[in-house]
Amino acid sequence: MPDNSPLLLHWFLPTGGDGRDPGGVTAVQGRTGAATRRPADIGYLTQVARAAEQAGFHSLLTPVGLGCVDPWILTSALAQHTDRIGFLVAFRAGFASPTLLAQQADAFRRFAGGRLRLNVVTGGDPVEQRAYGDHLAHDQRYARTDEVMAVLRDLLDGKLVDHSGEHLTVEGAQLHDPAVQHPVPLYFGGASPAAEAVAARRADVQLLWGEPPAALAQRIARLRAVAPELRYGLRLHIISRDTAAEAWAEADRILAGIDPEAVRASQERFARMDSTGQARMAALHGGGSADAAKLEVAPNLWAGIGLVREGAGTALVGSHDEVAQRLHAYRRLGIGEFILSGYPHLEEAYRVGEEVAPRLRALDAA
Repeated sequence: MPDNSPLLLHWFLPTGGDGRDPGGVTAVQGRTGAATRRPADIGYLTQVARAAEQAGFHSLLTPVGLGCVDPWILTSALAQHTDRIGFLVAFRAGFASPTLLAQQADAFRRFAGGRLRLNVVTGGDPVEQRAYGDHLAHDQRYARTDEVMAVLRDLLDGKLVDHSGEHLTVEGAQLHDPAVQHPVPLYFGGASPAAEAVAARRADVQLLWGEPPAALAQRIARLRAVAPELRYGLRLHIISRDTAAEAWAEADRILAGIDPEAVRASQERFARMDSTGQARMAALHGGGSADAAKLEVAPNLWAGIGLVREGAGTALVGSHDEVAQRLHAYRRLGIGEFILSGYPHLEEAYRVGEEVAPRLRALDAA
C-alpha cells in the first residue's frame, strides 16, 4: 500500500570521519584511514550540513555510540550554522532519565525553531552496551526502551507524568512551559519481535534497513496489521552516477579497497551481536565476494558496504534514473521517508540531492 504522506528525504552526518570508502561507525569496530581522511570536526560537518540543506534534504541523522561525537552537542552547534534543515538526533534509551531527555529535546526544539526529530536507539552490541554500564539482555533492553518512549512522549506533549514500571519509576514529572507547538516525531529501529512490539506501541516512524523489497513488504504488512498509523523510513547508501556502468565501477573500486582482514574482523564482531537487524544484513552478503556484481541481492541493491560497516549495509547502485526508480518501488511499499548517504558525504549530498531527488519526486507526483 503506497504511503500518501509527503515524501521526506534525509541525509546522514558522518560523525566518525569521512572519506571515499566505507568504514565502521563506532570505535568498538575501528575505522580505516581511507574511511576517515576527513576528520569529523565542526568545520567539515558544517560543510556537510550546509550541502544537505542546499540540496533540499529535510533533516540530518546523527549516529550514536562509542566513537561518535555526542549528537546533542553536535547538532546544537550545527543548528547555529544552518537555517532550515532539521536534525534527527539519535540517543540510547536507558542511558539517561527520560525526564532529562525531554528537557534536552524541549530546549532544542525551542531554540532551533522546531527542527527536531528523535531517533530512539536500543543498542544491539552487548560489548558496546557494557562499555556504557548497561548489562541488560536483549528483550529487557527493549522493555526498558518501551518505558522510556512512553514517558518521553507524554512529557514532550506537555503532560504530567507518573510512571512505575519494571525499569523506570518517575513521579510528578512535567516540563515547564513546553514548546508543544513543535511536535517531535519518534523514530525507532529494530527487527526482532520485541522491537516490533515497541514500534507498534510507541513509534511514529519505524526505521528499516535496505533489504530486498519482498522482505520489507512482509515486515510492513505484519506491522501494519497491529499499528495502522505507523509510518516507515528506509536507511540506504546511494552510489548513483550518470550511467549504470560508472556506478558499478565505483562499487568495484570500493570493494577492491576493502581489506580482507577488516572484513574478517567486522564479520566476527557482527556475529557476536544480538541484533536481529544486523543478522539480517549479514545474511544478505554471506561473508562477501571479490566480484561486486555477486553482491547484488536484488535489482540494484548491493550488500558490499555491509562487509565492513555495521548497521545499514546496503546501497542502491545504478544510474540516477535506476536509483530513483528503485526508491520509488520502496515508496510504493508504504515507505514515506528515506535516510540516505554516500561516500564522501559532502559531494554525494549534492549529487543525490541534485540528480536522484528530483527524479524520485517526479515519480512520486506522477
